[in-house]
Amino acid sequence: MIEREDLESPQDIQWCPGCGNFGILRALKQAVMELGYPKHEFFLVSGIGQSGKTPHFINLNGFHTLHGRAIPVATGAHVANTDLKVIVHGGDGDLLGEGLGHLMHAARRNVNVTCLLHNNGVYGLTKGQYSPTSPHGFVSKTSPPPTGVPMDPVNTIGVALIGGATFVARGFAGDINQLTQLIVDAIEHPGFALVEIMQPCVIFNPKWGWDFFRERVYKLEDDYDIKSRTAALEKSFEFGDRIPTGVFYKHEKTHFAQELQLPEGSLRDHTNDREEIQDIIDEMLV
Repeated sequence: MIEREDLESPQDIQWCPGCGNFGILRALKQAVMELGYPKHEFFLVSGIGQSGKTPHFINLNGFHTLHGRAIPVATGAHVANTDLKVIVHGGDGDLLGEGLGHLMHAARRNVNVTCLLHNNGVYGLTKGQYSPTSPHGFVSKTSPPPTGVPMDPVNTIGVALIGGATFVARGFAGDINQLTQLIVDAIEHPGFALVEIMQPCVIFNPKWGWDFFRERVYKLEDDYDIKSRTAALEKSFEFGDRIPTGVFYKHEKTHFAQELQLPEGSLRDHTNDREEIQDIIDEMLV
């Protein structure tokens, strides 16, 4: 049984007061405790950004990668050891900007990885440039003056659905109980699971503050059909005066590692004598 103190990191948290990442970190810790798996079975992977610091602030195995490249690293980790619960942390810029191609193909492959996408509608680490999810007209340091961002934001839920993700959900950093359950369900899902997490950046996107979300978010109705991708895609376009949260879509099918020819189990369990592969290594040397 994992206790909260087991997850405490010696690193000082370097997020601004009021940042939505605090709520996400709290929900993640709660989810890990509720799942009850040994600590060594969790593996966190992150890119660059404020969201990318998350593995530093929880005492689990983690890997901090390049900007936008967390998903391919996570894919490799899962294929090498299918016993791992691999969790990607990335922001709207990291995963929908630099990393969008990786996200789409991981969804298409149905890689058994959980992707927690922190969406605050701005690049916070670099102090306020507009991001792929910044709303039309958002004025930032890099938007064309005076009218702001000239294009519509990326529909995160829609992108995941079109890509082929088999678990797609949205949570809010201010609703810890719901977000915890969404993370638990995503980790337990056998396939590519994306949870978009709406969060405020109170410094660089103050219009998306705590009150903004609390006045708009609502939970999907009990009779909503999570098995219908068509219904989920239609619902994904609802983002404005009302913002739906919960599980949009869930479907179980064979995931990527199960499709590979690994009759002897995870690559971790395979042994290779150095002498047997030396010729291959020599061919690669320049």
